[in-house]
Amino acid sequence: MSASISSSPQGGDSRNAGPKDTTSDSGSVHLNNNIVTDEESQNLSRGLAERHVQMIAIAGAIGTGLFLSLGSSIATGGPLGALLGYTIVGFIVCAIQFALGEVSAFLPVTGSFVRHAEMLIDPAFGFAIGWNVVYGCFMSVPSEISAAVVLIQYWTDLSAAIWISILLVISAVVAFLFIRVYGEVEFFLAILKILLVIGIILMGLVIDLGGVPGQPRLGFHYWKDPGPFVEYISTGSWGQFLGFWAVLTNAVYSFSGIESLAMAAAETQNPRKNLPKACKKVFARVTLFYFLAVLIVGMIVPSNDPRLGDESGTAAQSPFVIAAADAGIKVVPSIINAVVLTSAFSAGNQSILAGTRTLYGLAIRGQAPKIFLRTTAGGVPYMCVALQICFSGLAYLSVSNTALTVFYWLLDLTAAGVLVSWGTIAFNHIRLLQAFKKQGISPTELPWHNSWTIYSSWCALISCIVILLTGGFKVFTHGNWDPADFVSSYLQ
Repeated sequence: MSASISSSPQGGDSRNAGPKDTTSDSGSVHLNNNIVTDEESQNLSRGLAERHVQMIAIAGAIGTGLFLSLGSSIATGGPLGALLGYTIVGFIVCAIQFALGEVSAFLPVTGSFVRHAEMLIDPAFGFAIGWNVVYGCFMSVPSEISAAVVLIQYWTDLSAAIWISILLVISAVVAFLFIRVYGEVEFFLAILKILLVIGIILMGLVIDLGGVPGQPRLGFHYWKDPGPFVEYISTGSWGQFLGFWAVLTNAVYSFSGIESLAMAAAETQNPRKNLPKACKKVFARVTLFYFLAVLIVGMIVPSNDPRLGDESGTAAQSPFVIAAADAGIKVVPSIINAVVLTSAFSAGNQSILAGTRTLYGLAIRGQAPKIFLRTTAGGVPYMCVALQICFSGLAYLSVSNTALTVFYWLLDLTAAGVLVSWGTIAFNHIRLLQAFKKQGISPTELPWHNSWTIYSSWCALISCIVILLTGGFKVFTHGNWDPADFVSSYLQ
């Protein structure tokens, strides 16, 4: 470790911390190192209030992955295979979120786990992870824009380039404005996403229980016919297992974004109090929004429905739209499509925040050009934003290929980077607790600690490595080699 941890009887408030004052709110532990630098203290603005952080935490991971890639998950793994896949990744997410909360409450810095890796593991590792995160966020924004174009094409056949340009301009405007504007936008969009998920869960229950006139009660009919699992690549039990395993990458993409919560810790009011409170919300989010949504979809849409594999490049493949259309609910598909569109925009905003703050954090440590330290009067690192918006132009790939195809390319690229980030968060937490043990300090002196997280972090780290290495297994099976799939699955 490059930072020395020691106990201290003196108190302090992290909101007013200077470069060397990193005392926890409880006053029990601090680092003898420059944590919150003069650069962050003077040039960034603490514009994210508690309500912003809380809503971002609750709805931050509800992105286009849940609405677009869930259909292919059902088709690939079946209702039970998809449910198991999302449940396993959900537990990994819970472990990662708690690990992130414990370390971020202790070290509330811009760049979050990237800066943590530099202090807790090795500066070279922090450098590598930092640029990996920047790359992942740069890929994620065009991915979300491509997804948004998929949704827009549900209504119109206008050129994708028009919508890409409009979305890029709107994203740039939000990114260049004050951090508080971002917080207000995300607060509003989070409410919409939460209402949408609750609405589609209720709608699914009504459809499944026969509450729509003229529609029979479905119950778990589709779990019996065509069955709970789908054979994928191979046949029999092995094929069913591969179908379930193939769901994991889609599930990872669906949850991507949870790690961005602490990226702007230096711009969050009272981070040592608000970040842990936000991280505690993850269990309810995973249980309610994902578990129930995947369960309901598997009950109302058969896994062999050809529309789930629709390659037309429109949102017609969304399982929620399919279910509503089959039930004769004409207005609901457009409502769902509209709110999901805001989810795509929101997820893109979060990626811009994470990417720009990581790049800013790298520049603080001299690991990126100093030009990226330039900020506006409102505390926005505008050069970082400008670079990320330029790379977001990759979304124009949708003009020569279908938006859906580009979405899946970028999905694989993003999922691989997310797994690296999650593994780093878990490793940071493990290293922090090892350092405390080595120096004879009880982890209970951390601003926030849970006794079981040392075990959950190890489980999450191992799981991330396994999923990362096996995420592109399809290309290694007979007759399925595809250079594009290989690169998108394993390029970090």
